[in-house]
Amino acid sequence: MDIVFRDATVVDGTGAPAVRADVGVADGRIAAVDRDRRLGGRRVVDADGLVLAPGFIDMHSHSDLQLLANPDHLAKVSQGVTLEVLGQDGLSYAPVDDDVLAQLRAQLAGWNDDPPGFDWDWRTVGEYLDRLDRGVAVNAAYLVPQGTLRMMCLGWEARPATADELDAMRRLLAEGLAQGAVGMSSGLTYTPGMYADTDELVALCEVVAAHGGFYSPHHRSYGAGALDAYAEMIEVSRRSGCPLHLAHATMNFPVNAGRAGELLSLVDSALAEGCDITLDTYPYLPGATYLSALLPSWVTEGGVEAALVRLTDAATRERVRHELEEVGSDGCHGVPVDWETIEINGVRRAEHGHLVGLSVAEAARRAGRPPAELYFDVLVAERLGTSCLMHVGHEDNVRAIMRHPAHTVGSDGLLVGERPHPRAWGTFPRYLGRYVRELGVLSLEECVAHMTGRPARRLRLRDRGLVRVGHAADLVLFDPDTITDTATFDEPRRPAVGVRHVLVNGVPVVDDGRPTGALPGRSIRRG
Repeated sequence: MDIVFRDATVVDGTGAPAVRADVGVADGRIAAVDRDRRLGGRRVVDADGLVLAPGFIDMHSHSDLQLLANPDHLAKVSQGVTLEVLGQDGLSYAPVDDDVLAQLRAQLAGWNDDPPGFDWDWRTVGEYLDRLDRGVAVNAAYLVPQGTLRMMCLGWEARPATADELDAMRRLLAEGLAQGAVGMSSGLTYTPGMYADTDELVALCEVVAAHGGFYSPHHRSYGAGALDAYAEMIEVSRRSGCPLHLAHATMNFPVNAGRAGELLSLVDSALAEGCDITLDTYPYLPGATYLSALLPSWVTEGGVEAALVRLTDAATRERVRHELEEVGSDGCHGVPVDWETIEINGVRRAEHGHLVGLSVAEAARRAGRPPAELYFDVLVAERLGTSCLMHVGHEDNVRAIMRHPAHTVGSDGLLVGERPHPRAWGTFPRYLGRYVRELGVLSLEECVAHMTGRPARRLRLRDRGLVRVGHAADLVLFDPDTITDTATFDEPRRPAVGVRHVLVNGVPVVDDGRPTGALPGRSIRRG
């Protein structure tokens, strides 16, 4: 054996009760699970009093660019994450051509930055996965982003796709799936993906289903129209035969306080009909996105440059302000914006650094200006590259949804900006520390299953997600009495405590609490 974890409390990812055992690793695989605890190896780690679990799977990650720019990936390995699912919310960097890549770099700067000198040496999904295979700390799977497909085939036009354009999107999608993508994502409050109607989504999901993938939508509303938006996604799944994974599935904004049960009843009814549905959540109340996402969708029709022109016109600004503040824009989930809840947490220009950590309302008060005017001016000066937190969640909804048997864990973590959401560094230990140990919302075994075995089944991984002989040695050893998140909204890049060892493909990426810098991760391709 290369490594033996001696006398560990093994929580195997199935939800079954923990057992005491030695676990041996050899040649990147789990070679033995010995309840008699008599294994020997070249290295023996004393795991008495510690929990050995499968490596955690982040079902909703935004590390697409930062995983390549900073491949040691401390934010995730320090939590025990060994696999991430990229390409989320319908917007990512493959497949692209030169023009679409330039547009995406501008649009997604608030999510992923646009680092100078970075080598954008891929255009297809397969080439992006090959780039991951050159060396990253964790394994990564990829979803073909539906909004990017629309950019490739329709540009930024707010209209239904023609038959030829739909065929072109289906071909690009099939190519991405054949090259190893595990499914398709959508961001239906983000342009241009939100311009797709239900029939278009069904037609695309038929391709996903034919290739054995799944559909992961950020649906059209988490606010006023949330239940209708969830119902539409279930209908897409039902009509296409495509398995459905609901991204960051929660009920936000004041209109949805205490209504998680309605969402779960909708899911349960569909499951009873035979639909294949899972979902993910993060254990925090605020959401995070780019600041321009709040705009009505018509503002960004035509792309970033067209949006910037509109936002410099006084009459157009007043129209946008009215829709944001009095009507409720589709970008703000149909709810009139409360500027007190929108916190600027990342800017690109140094002269706006003083805005970080302030709500738009507070920043406007300090400047003696109306909030909407400050908002417009920041967006224009930053070329839409600003990120924000949205303080719109409800604790009772969060707890109710995490108990559901279809639930998995996704951090939805953004890694850039002055004050990124702490979920990027704290999601998994926060579940184990706060919601298991402190509050008892989930048992340890059940919570680990939500993080490991269940997402592995959704991804159709036959050899990951469980502590089982023959499986890949993606493993995490942690102290159940101390594991917790330390990242806060003021100090969001503080690593978790209590994670002792993390193995990816049998190679230590965290050793006795210290990152090793090893890069054993690779792309996890469908099939």
